[in-house]
Amino acid sequence: MLDPSTVRSLVWIDYRLALLFTVFIPLTLLIWSWVEKSEAISLLLTIYWRVASLLAITVYLMIGGWPFSFITAFLSKLLIPLSLWFWADLNEEIREQPKKSINLGFNAWRWAVSIYCAVGAIAQLLFVSCAFSSAAFSSGTCQIWLEPSLLFKSYIHGGLTNGFLGFWGLMGLAIYATYLGYFLLVRLGRQGRSALNQ
Repeated sequence: MLDPSTVRSLVWIDYRLALLFTVFIPLTLLIWSWVEKSEAISLLLTIYWRVASLLAITVYLMIGGWPFSFITAFLSKLLIPLSLWFWADLNEEIREQPKKSINLGFNAWRWAVSIYCAVGAIAQLLFVSCAFSSAAFSSGTCQIWLEPSLLFKSYIHGGLTNGFLGFWGLMGLAIYATYLGYFLLVRLGRQGRSALNQ
């Protein structure tokens, strides 16, 4: 097993990269796509934000101390790249657009975040056992993963309890699961890989 100090360093690197690749860059690209009136990129980024909200939900589940937050962390790393490459019509439209800086920036980020998520998902597999055993979850190695979420809580929600925030994480997960289930069972069969025919 990895040394706790090594795990702590890797966890904090992961959270910093997550902020960069899954929050700041896509937010900048979304605003840029509005300014450039690039509808295909705007739509794909809107879909991205819906899917990536599972990362925010995971933060609140970790604040609440829910072991299955390790599963949602892993799933988010799988769903994000899928959401960015799944839509055949948007991919084609982006490919056919005139070569502009927004296209180059978006495609560079799309590849970078896909690689980040793939590496992150593989790393997350090493810790998925934290979700299935209370003894493992209570171990120092698993608890290290909660530290960035708890620091976020102390900065943003200092006066609120972990249980209260964890409850809102559960509510967010219930809504997310309902929407994902509806998409998989109803909309996917109706629209296939077309995001424009909704």
